Amino acid sequence: GGVEAETRQVLTNLKNVLEDAGSSLGNVVKTTVFLKDMGDFAKMNAIYGEFFTQNPPARSTVAVAGLPKGCNVEIEAVATLREYA
Repeated sequence: GGVEAETRQVLTNLKNVLEDAGSSLGNVVKTTVFLKDMGDFAKMNAIYGEFFTQNPPARSTVAVAGLPKGCNVEIEAVATLREYA
């Protein structure tokens, strides 16, 4: 599906995990995005912006040589259980 589909799936999964834990994407304070190809940054960033529309969390993006299962993107997040002010 390419980096756009993978980014959308990763963020949907993250949203679901956070909600199951009693949190939300709005409570994310920091993300780290791992990209197999930094040339995909703009495509990833467009999808990322659909999920973090207001007050996006601090973010680092790094290029990596490879990811598990041949993925193009992986996103790590740190979130609180309540809205971060």
